[in-house]
Amino acid sequence: MAAPVETLPAPPVPRLHYAWIVVAVTFLVLLIGAGVRATPSILIVPWEREFGWTAATISVGIALNIFLYGMIGPFAVAIIERFGLRASVCGSLFVLAVGTAATSLMTAPWQMVLLWGIVVGSGSGMVANVLGATVAGRWFGKRRGLVVGLLTASSATGQLIFLPALASLAVGQGWRSVSLLVAAVTLALIPVAALLLRDRPADLGLPRYGETAVTPAPTFTENPAIRALRGLRTGLKSKDFWLLSGTFFICGASTNGLIGTHLIPACIDHGIAEVTAAGLLAVMGICDLIGTTASGWLTDRFDSRKLLAWYYGLRGLSLIFLPYSFDLSFYGLSLFAVFYGLDWIATVPPTVQLAGKSFGEENAALMFGWIAASHQIGAASAAWLAGMVRTDTGSYLGAFVSAGLLCLVAALMAGFVGRNPRAPALHPVPA
Repeated sequence: MAAPVETLPAPPVPRLHYAWIVVAVTFLVLLIGAGVRATPSILIVPWEREFGWTAATISVGIALNIFLYGMIGPFAVAIIERFGLRASVCGSLFVLAVGTAATSLMTAPWQMVLLWGIVVGSGSGMVANVLGATVAGRWFGKRRGLVVGLLTASSATGQLIFLPALASLAVGQGWRSVSLLVAAVTLALIPVAALLLRDRPADLGLPRYGETAVTPAPTFTENPAIRALRGLRTGLKSKDFWLLSGTFFICGASTNGLIGTHLIPACIDHGIAEVTAAGLLAVMGICDLIGTTASGWLTDRFDSRKLLAWYYGLRGLSLIFLPYSFDLSFYGLSLFAVFYGLDWIATVPPTVQLAGKSFGEENAALMFGWIAASHQIGAASAAWLAGMVRTDTGSYLGAFVSAGLLCLVAALMAGFVGRNPRAPALHPVPA
């Protein structure tokens, strides 16, 4: 429950608004957190070789990891509202570091599911895209789309850009060295977040970026779980919520669930080395940083529905092309990496904006948390099903083409968002 607030005159704002420092730290947290979550994608083959586990067995743990990465989101927003941004982020990083380090000792599939699936999935879910949406809403009155795009790009890029180095380390030193290195980097980030993160601009006596009045921080006393579940109940009554959740389900199925998890094994199936395949993911990560940041800039200026339709349509075509790119030598696959990377997760800024228009700016992060949960359900489904397809048929052809066709369906769905009157508002419960 948020107490009523009133705006106060603002003191002179420094040339560099502290909001940009918060963005820089959040960018780094999202980059590392997403990189930790994506690490199992380069460990599938080493685990198959050492333990004799099948891709289908390993995909269960990865699917659970991806599922919790999204499902924790709406509860993460409510927890941040209740306990503060800094404390929540530091706690999440600690969970990630401990869980990842412990994976170096695992020897059985259930341990992999527990550690990589539940512990790492829950910790990474606290530092997922909803964190970027929360920071943008709290600290920015203007340039919000650009900030959401930049922070979303960091999250997606983190899943990709570190993989070549980690894949090389896994080949040279073994997969356990990867787990320990990732844990050490995550642990080292905790002091940075503790020192520089602040909950709201009002804590420093500042207005949000682009505004002139200070808005005192509201006091939340409502149970985070109840707050999150009330948001879900409100969303289930809205057609826009179902449309945005449906398109984001397909978004997850066609990105980190399929490509982020299974592109490296697919490349190995076609005779491409692990490190080289991880390099393709790094190219996607760099292109994503450009494409998603540009998407945020476009979202501040153009119709978000049209942007979503274009993004999903182009992604669908690129996925349908992917199985045939393996026959065009490495250059065909590189073309796919660049084109697909620009569109990797450019869908987030327009989706956040549409959530704000449907449910109110003050509820945009929470409602996006539930929409993002559907993203990860789609990603988890694709991670598991693609592993089953490869185990049963020996090829990812059906998985890639099916995901491309689903993206074309999402492009059509996007055009119907916002056609109805504004959805019921999510009002605080009186004390």
